[in-house]
Amino acid sequence: MVETLTPTSTSTCLWRRWWVSLYPTNNNHHHHRRWIPSAATFFPTQKILLPSLFLAFLFTLFYWQQDAGVGGFLIFRRPFPAGDHPLLRPVAFNLTEFGGVGDGVTLNTAAFEKAVLEISKKGGGQLNVPPGIWLTAPFNLTSHMTLFLAQGAVILGIDDEKYWPLMPPLPSYGHGREHPGPRYGSLIHGQNLKDVVITGHNGTINGQGQTWWKKYKQKLLNHTRGPLVQIMFSKDILISNITLRDSPFWTLHPYDCKNVTIKNLTILAPIFKAPNTDGIDPDSCEDMVIEDCYISVGDDGVAIKSGWDQYGIAYGRPSKNILIRNVVVRSMVSAGISIGSEMSGGVSNITIENLHVWNSRRAVRIKTAPGRGGYVRDITYRNLTFSDVRVGIVVKTDYNEHPDEGYDPKAVPILEDINYISIYGDGVRVPVRMQGSEEIPVMNVTFQDMSVGITDKKKHIFQCAYVQGRVIGTVFPAPCDNLDLYDERGNLIKRSVSQNISDIDYSF
Repeated sequence: MVETLTPTSTSTCLWRRWWVSLYPTNNNHHHHRRWIPSAATFFPTQKILLPSLFLAFLFTLFYWQQDAGVGGFLIFRRPFPAGDHPLLRPVAFNLTEFGGVGDGVTLNTAAFEKAVLEISKKGGGQLNVPPGIWLTAPFNLTSHMTLFLAQGAVILGIDDEKYWPLMPPLPSYGHGREHPGPRYGSLIHGQNLKDVVITGHNGTINGQGQTWWKKYKQKLLNHTRGPLVQIMFSKDILISNITLRDSPFWTLHPYDCKNVTIKNLTILAPIFKAPNTDGIDPDSCEDMVIEDCYISVGDDGVAIKSGWDQYGIAYGRPSKNILIRNVVVRSMVSAGISIGSEMSGGVSNITIENLHVWNSRRAVRIKTAPGRGGYVRDITYRNLTFSDVRVGIVVKTDYNEHPDEGYDPKAVPILEDINYISIYGDGVRVPVRMQGSEEIPVMNVTFQDMSVGITDKKKHIFQCAYVQGRVIGTVFPAPCDNLDLYDERGNLIKRSVSQNISDIDYSF
């Protein structure tokens, strides 16, 4: 009998026979020979099957690369330059090779300096800091360098200011943030660098800030305190998987840098009596990601800056294209995430999402003043959670701290295009305090999907002054009368009576 098959069944049968011939069963009474279809048998199906398989391969390749962020056919593209991907360093050194002693007493500054110099001569390398307490004065990094802190490694900053070098004022600040004239440098410092990594197995950089904080309060310092880690005028920076604690001043300060990634950091300082110990201060930086961090400090958890009054306006370097996500913050003195107050070079295109602020004075804040100039625009806050916070969302336009009398009081900043989406919380005294002014109105603000549980059933808990914008959908507590109301489909329900109503109440 001759078996007749449709074209589809022929194709299926042929593939099944080919598979079985390659992988026979274990039946002892059957012996399968490798079977290869003849050209005459296979040719009618081949015209359809092979082109289909080839097209399927190309589409699979295309979509795989789209998901991977490649954005096109890799086989038709030139390969990326080697520098675009992190590479293993050509050499690796141990700090002990340069005379380092991790006993917490021996000063290791010379060992760090010798190691960095050797890495510079080699054109790049990794410096391993093994377990131990490595006391040191400030030292500089070099390009194409990885500083790796093993588990149990502590780089400990010496707390005697005579070991800390003085540096010129930041060009966008005019003089030190706390005193005119020069400022102390940072414990770990770098300028005009490329391709720098600070990472490890959760080793620690400890600034021993207690002595600095005490002297600052007693007014015994003649210069502005130094940050713990400061990288300036640099690009391609990665800082990850370490703990930073007890900085004398701002903890991590990237200044005028591009392409910076900060992830998996723990940043700690006492929540009281540790003045100005901001966690991360991106300053005139571009293209930055801050993610997966825990921050509990004595000032702002993150503060985005871009220069101070006339000096920042003249320097003209904005902070832009910054993503902050998956961050947990505690700040009993200031705010979880701040923009400003030094924002005179401008701040734009900032996204802050998946943020949890707990047991804090304020959650997210924008602070500025007449004389700052600049702008804050295109800011998106998304999926924020507030737990036991006094004030959730803050915009303050009278934060009047100026470097000197040379600022222009008519240089007023622009605040516009600010979005708050999916805001949740519990135990909040005042969910919103948005204080614009006649000089500095807050323009084009959007609130959407907000539900914040409050501690007291008082009036004036959604406070506004000189604010223009909209509420979309359901927002709790009830928004102020300055804002237009829209339903979830974007249909106007109620137009605001006046955008200049002042409903600010600092009594609680």
